[in-house]
Amino acid sequence: MQDAAVLTIIKREEKRQKEGIELIPSENYASRAVRTALSSFFVNKYSEGYPGKRYYGGNENVDDVERLAQERAKKLFKVPFANVQPYSGSPANLAVYLATCRPGDVVMGQALTAGGHLTHGDKVSATGIFFKSVQYQLKSGTADSRFRVSTDLFDYDEIRRLVKQHRPQLIWVGATAYPLQFHYEKFAEIAGAAGAFLAADIAHIAGLIVGGAHPSPVAHVHLVTTTTHKTLRGPRGAIVMVTDKGLKKDPDLSKKINQAVFPGLQGGPHDNQTAAIAVALHEAAQPSFKNYAKQVVKNAKVLAGVLKKGGLALVGGGTENHLILVDLSPTHGPGAGIFAQKALDEAGLTLNKNSVPDEPSSPFYPSGIRLGTPASTTRGMKEKEMKFIGETILEALSLLKPYALPKTKDERLDYLRNFRKEMESNRQLHSLKLKVKKIALRFPIR
Repeated sequence: MQDAAVLTIIKREEKRQKEGIELIPSENYASRAVRTALSSFFVNKYSEGYPGKRYYGGNENVDDVERLAQERAKKLFKVPFANVQPYSGSPANLAVYLATCRPGDVVMGQALTAGGHLTHGDKVSATGIFFKSVQYQLKSGTADSRFRVSTDLFDYDEIRRLVKQHRPQLIWVGATAYPLQFHYEKFAEIAGAAGAFLAADIAHIAGLIVGGAHPSPVAHVHLVTTTTHKTLRGPRGAIVMVTDKGLKKDPDLSKKINQAVFPGLQGGPHDNQTAAIAVALHEAAQPSFKNYAKQVVKNAKVLAGVLKKGGLALVGGGTENHLILVDLSPTHGPGAGIFAQKALDEAGLTLNKNSVPDEPSSPFYPSGIRLGTPASTTRGMKEKEMKFIGETILEALSLLKPYALPKTKDERLDYLRNFRKEMESNRQLHSLKLKVKKIALRFPIR
């Protein structure tokens, strides 16, 4: 029997996705084959343990599909070990801490305000609560170079100084809002001199790496973590991998990762998720996926060019991957990200507000927006559509000039409530939404 209430909500979400254009860089569309595996009979099984070593019986087929996912991950990323059981990216990263550190050890990662991830040692995360976290920032003056093209925003001398001073046991390289390529060899030199474990979080760029559109960290780091639902186009899940360099540093590292995932952090894996990951890895190994990855970057560069030509400030001056980080503070004032996200949502373009380097406001009312091209590229959109999207963003943002974030919290609630109502009834945004819908329906979600 169908649940009419839930089915109605699902239909609404399907309509929203089909009629709008998804620009959040951490979202994508899984194929029908991935979704079929995700809703398969594997959803009914409980499989605590690992292939050949399960607590429950009846796991012969689960063992086969998990081994298949492991082998596909190892072949695709060129690593000797892969654990495909983590429920998502955050527990995958926590497994790395559990395998390499003791509570209270010093760890280091890119600060959240500099585009890093919560699980790289932010103070509100378990990784910053149970470990002594030292965070590195981007180069001083990054905010002043928004209109200049850069190829690297890290201050390696400062990172080297911090490492020498604090002697971390684990160093992270990877981000959630960084628009340029990573130079892993530079982090490897710093970590190697300190004897630290170096872990690369490639959650955002995994698909670009296997598609040949971004350098791989595998030769330079000891561990690699990734989610499977972003540029990899799989289900929501994660993988932890150990490299040859990692096994050379600690021959037991793969065993420690397995123990950290189970029983350290999780119970039985989601077998339907494992099956769907196996399908996604198979799809990513096809020649067509390389074309996809390269088109993602092409599209991002075109979109960034339109926004920059329209007078917007881009962190790094552009993009080298799938992601664009726009600093709205020079053009729309501090805290403008919250206005932009709502206005563009009303125009049928979904992206997210985001902090920018040297953020003049706060994480709750950030001054930037983060957008990317993985999902739109999956639908088949190319350079022509990116130009349309960029021009639509500029037109929508032009409506925000009269708005400014109040300085006090008490003023903000009423101000933002009134702003949302005005955006929801704005005729120009409604007109843009119809144009977006017309374009979106030409590129069906498969």
